[in-house]
Amino acid sequence: MPFLDLETSLPAAQLPQGLAGKLCSAAAAILSKPEERINVTVKSGLPMVVGGSAAPCAQLLVSSIAVVGTAEQNRGHSAKFFEFLTKELGLGAERILIRFYPLEPWQIGKNGTVMTFL
Repeated sequence: MPFLDLETSLPAAQLPQGLAGKLCSAAAAILSKPEERINVTVKSGLPMVVGGSAAPCAQLLVSSIAVVGTAEQNRGHSAKFFEFLTKELGLGAERILIRFYPLEPWQIGKNGTVMTFL
């Protein structure tokens, strides 16, 4: 059950129509998970500084069970997410950061329990 949080300083009016859905589809393909399990939040118009500069930028936080736990996995994911984000947001790769957070099943609550027991 991957969680993706995209934060950007770009105003909502500058984001492509349907960005959350496009990111959901891309994440499903990149992480080899069904779209029904992907959770996406997009936050725009945030005051942000990346690398000391307040120029337009974005950060993507990717949290998931089992698929973001190694450098090798994340190197591949990073390349694909950067390709998607630079195209969709119109930002250079140097203005985008990605943070990967591996999760354990007991860290995700669903349907009154945790994923460990589902």
